[in-house]
Amino acid sequence: MNNTAIEVWLVEDDDDVRQTLLQTLQLSDLPARGFARAEQALQALPPEAPVVVLSDVRMPGMDGIALLQQLQRRDAELPVLLLTGHGDIPMAVAAMHQGAQDFFEKPFEPEHLLHSLRRAIDKRALVLENRRLRRQLAEGRGQPLLLGQTPQIEQLRRQIDNIADTSASVLILGETGTGKEMVARSLHQGSGRKGNLVAVNCTALPESIFESEMFGAEPGAYTGVNKRRIGKIEHADGGTLFLDEIEGMPLALQAKMLRVLQESALERLGGNKLVKVDARIVAATKIDLQRASDAGLFRADLYFRLNVVTLALPPLRERRTDIPLLFLHFIEQAKERYQRDVPPPDAALIQQLLNRDWPGNVRELRHHAEQYVLGVLPSALSAPSAPDLTLPQQLSRLEQQLILTAMKQAEDNVALAAERLGIPRKTLYDKLARYRHIKDPS
Repeated sequence: MNNTAIEVWLVEDDDDVRQTLLQTLQLSDLPARGFARAEQALQALPPEAPVVVLSDVRMPGMDGIALLQQLQRRDAELPVLLLTGHGDIPMAVAAMHQGAQDFFEKPFEPEHLLHSLRRAIDKRALVLENRRLRRQLAEGRGQPLLLGQTPQIEQLRRQIDNIADTSASVLILGETGTGKEMVARSLHQGSGRKGNLVAVNCTALPESIFESEMFGAEPGAYTGVNKRRIGKIEHADGGTLFLDEIEGMPLALQAKMLRVLQESALERLGGNKLVKVDARIVAATKIDLQRASDAGLFRADLYFRLNVVTLALPPLRERRTDIPLLFLHFIEQAKERYQRDVPPPDAALIQQLLNRDWPGNVRELRHHAEQYVLGVLPSALSAPSAPDLTLPQQLSRLEQQLILTAMKQAEDNVALAAERLGIPRKTLYDKLARYRHIKDPS
């Protein structure tokens, strides 16, 4: 979540007070812009402005309360903070009920004001990010099955586009829950094949029935079989056969699977006739099959036959900037499934999600999104990275990590890193000047 572009708009008719406050904000690294009249600020305000508004209450022409009401009509989620004199406190309290985020009585403690402004900036950044992500989801940009904007996911989508319409066997490598089946579905979707996508979990299928389930059976092949039974491979004819956790396939049946790959044909259990099958094979594993074959736990010839193309899925902890997009997407799915309406996640929750290591990867994140929609998400998620830091400090630390990581991936090309981060080049230069002297947190 990027809050560096959020600007404080200060509306204050007293020139001296306005200039002093602007200087205080700028010295505190808060971009700020001053207006002497509320009407000027309203006229300059674009839709979905990346701003928070700090306004005096008593001003000639439109006062701060009227400005708040106008801003609420334009954007109810735009944070507005008010500066009041002693006699205006009841009015300011009433304004809080109308949607003002905070108010400060003059004279005020600058640190208290700065703290409240930073919270408002975090809130505005999250609101705008949620809106952007919702638009992206609604527009269906990119692969509908593989959401994400990190370089790893963009590269994966390009690889899928390059090979989807071929018949090449594909081996998908990734930890549990990284979305291997989604990759298989994307490959099938882009293949143009009219047949079925048939998914088989090789570990979950008992060895005693594995052969009949996969290859089918002729009548009388074993007790209880009175008619021909079509197996999973044959069911995938003209489509895609997805062999998940292929490391769990019994060694005795790996030779038969190799024959299917070599001859595009199979024999049903109890039969002698070769049945031609045109199925694209996509396999997935969470282990190193090369090592498994070296150890005699997996047939080397089958491994090499499957490993025409390898697609590696990054774990979620290596693509943290995709977490808000994925979480929001899963929330939308869960809202539809459970017929619930919930508000967008707040900045504190997003930060906790970003701090986690996600051993269960995308699947675990989906589970948390469902809990959020159902109202049973734990109030404090485990493994926060810095429980003794404030939210702005934690966001700053995350920003530092993301910027330094982006610079590494772009090989110190500032223009490329800025493009990938979605921020102006000058902003990145300013941030680098601040962060480069700090040891890389990764």
